[in-house]
Amino acid sequence: MPQPARPAIHAKRIGPTLNPDRSRVLMRPFSPSSDDIARRVAARVMALPEEQVARVLDRVLAEFADRHEQVEAIFRKRYEQVMLLYLAPDAQPSRVQQTLIGAYFTNEYSIESAALFNPSIVPHPDQSGVSPGALRFIMSLRATGEGHISSVTFRTGVISAESEITLTPPVPFSAEPERVPNAAYDKGLFGHKLQEAGVQNDFCRRVLDQLHEDFTLKELHHVLLASGLTADTTDAAATRAARGILLLAESNYEVHFAPDSRVSQRVLFPSAPSQSNGIEDARFVHFRKDDGSFTYYATYTAYDGKITLPQLLETPDFVHFKFNTLNGSAVQNKGMALFPRKINGQYAMLSRQDDENILLMFSDHLHFWETPKVVLSPAQPWEFIKLGNCGSPIETERGWLVLSHGVGAMRKYCMGAFLLDLNDPTRVIGRLREPLLSPNEAEREGYVPNVVYSCGSLLHGRELIIPYAMSDSATSFAIVPLDDLLAAME
Repeated sequence: MPQPARPAIHAKRIGPTLNPDRSRVLMRPFSPSSDDIARRVAARVMALPEEQVARVLDRVLAEFADRHEQVEAIFRKRYEQVMLLYLAPDAQPSRVQQTLIGAYFTNEYSIESAALFNPSIVPHPDQSGVSPGALRFIMSLRATGEGHISSVTFRTGVISAESEITLTPPVPFSAEPERVPNAAYDKGLFGHKLQEAGVQNDFCRRVLDQLHEDFTLKELHHVLLASGLTADTTDAAATRAARGILLLAESNYEVHFAPDSRVSQRVLFPSAPSQSNGIEDARFVHFRKDDGSFTYYATYTAYDGKITLPQLLETPDFVHFKFNTLNGSAVQNKGMALFPRKINGQYAMLSRQDDENILLMFSDHLHFWETPKVVLSPAQPWEFIKLGNCGSPIETERGWLVLSHGVGAMRKYCMGAFLLDLNDPTRVIGRLREPLLSPNEAEREGYVPNVVYSCGSLLHGRELIIPYAMSDSATSFAIVPLDDLLAAME
């Protein structure tokens, strides 16, 4: 006899709501539309009397000093970036002129001017001073600004013992990280990635043979320059290989923020060629390593304006970040989500390969992924178009709890949930028949209407805390008792 359908369960909205803050701006490099214009701009500054240069600079500093930290130092750094490009070789600008020239080649970028959405949430690495039963968290968000360029921003807060959420007000200043100088590359891993990317030939092998087992970008540049490649080189295969080597190196890099900066100040803005148009939908996970220690990983989508490609972030503390490329035939599409620990000695990852189903794959190496297997396909009307995950699986005593998104009629996005076997996550052992969260009337309007979406939730005691985006515009929170959710699984 067929079992009666279990009663539907729905997440309760608890707020607070985070809306885009258009006052959160970065100081970013600016360049005029042509090099000739840029040179004329620098020449016009050089032609001003010194007293006028000082007056103009004073006005600029007075207008922007309360919107950024170390404004003058940023202008000076920008001047150093453009001086060889746009100043005459015999130019000898004063310090004031240098600073003002830097100001003309800098602008503000409003990182949240369009949207603040697609959140993920993890425990904060610092739990000192938190009340008993409470948890301090870090929430990552996709911030979208002018030109639809997406970056990763952060907020912090505390979940009380009673599961009440308090967000820490963000500081008014935003900051990008510095590149780590002389960051080392592992030659074996680098060569493996070149091979997987189809950029391995005799030229690549000759270059790698000249590098140490741990080499720097500076050393790589030196070897490439010594290889004899010039602008008029006719060896097309070597030229393509050199470009591939540099692209791979520039896409694997490390950055760090000032340790005394606040988490909410920190912005991961696109800076590599593969992510030039966006770092999208970071799915952070608090990962337990083999030795019992923890680190944080995040899969994200790099977008260069034409191609989307899953990539990986790693950080032990949200101060120092490593950007790594992912390789293998299964590294495609969007929505890769890493399990929070190895299973049977292997890394495990959810993915979306065909824009319809949820797939699962295993790997001995975190950076290489092959052979995905379908674990879940659309079954209910609200998910007939496609399924995807809403963040990394959450370990419970009953199984791996995965929040999903389903797309139905009129491209409406709802959130659901399913359960995978703890030891064999290729087995689906439970699934909600009805959505856990659907866009209500207050959430339907936005950049992409009729969408609720998340990139990662958090288990706090026996409550599931779900940060979620509303129509790709703003972010809020919902909560559901874990026991009720598991009981509703069919």
